[in-house]
Amino acid sequence: MKKICIICMRAGSTEVKNKNLKLINGKPLLYYTIDQAIKSKLFERIVVSTDSIKILNLSNKFGASGWFLRPKKYANNKISKIPSIIHAVKKAEKKYQEKYDIIFDLDVTSPLRSIKDIKNAYKKFKKDNASNLITGCSSRKNPYFNMFEYKNNQYQLVKNIRNFTSRQSAPKVYEMNASIYIWKRSYLFNKRKLFGKKTSVYFMPQERSIDIDSFFDFKIVKSLI
Repeated sequence: MKKICIICMRAGSTEVKNKNLKLINGKPLLYYTIDQAIKSKLFERIVVSTDSIKILNLSNKFGASGWFLRPKKYANNKISKIPSIIHAVKKAEKKYQEKYDIIFDLDVTSPLRSIKDIKNAYKKFKKDNASNLITGCSSRKNPYFNMFEYKNNQYQLVKNIRNFTSRQSAPKVYEMNASIYIWKRSYLFNKRKLFGKKTSVYFMPQERSIDIDSFFDFKIVKSLI
């Protein structure tokens, strides 16, 4: 079964400008995910999907394969990443004249994953005979207990069927940590969904589950790396 790793990186970012290129220990953020993908030794191909020439050139320098630019319709922050992944898989299949049965997506903004996480996630995916796999961790906040919203011109707790009086009594919830995604080709191309009846989950600790969405997240990741 041939496996491909797609690494998606847009040039633009909302809060942390050019975050994929920001330096940590003298290397751009994108380096860490490419390096993990290479060292995992799982993939026939590691392909970059980006709308930036600079990101493309750097990715090739660090050992990934990049030869095309992502179309503008897939390069804005309002569209799901799934169409970009499918587009990149099709590009790779055409270039290398081979079909990929298993597709990975490693998110550059979650660089604290370990190589073991990548390998163990794939082992769980195979063991569960899953259609796809996502990674997650225990949630620090619980929508059944301590999350609130602005509604009807006032702030109020998110309403649920029951009123829970403690965090311990509320149902357990989890966060997607945007670290590792795995799909069977047929599920990705036909269903294009993150959750289905045969979705598997690989849980990671919170200290390896930080996704960079803000400068504060970036400072934490920089410190931990």
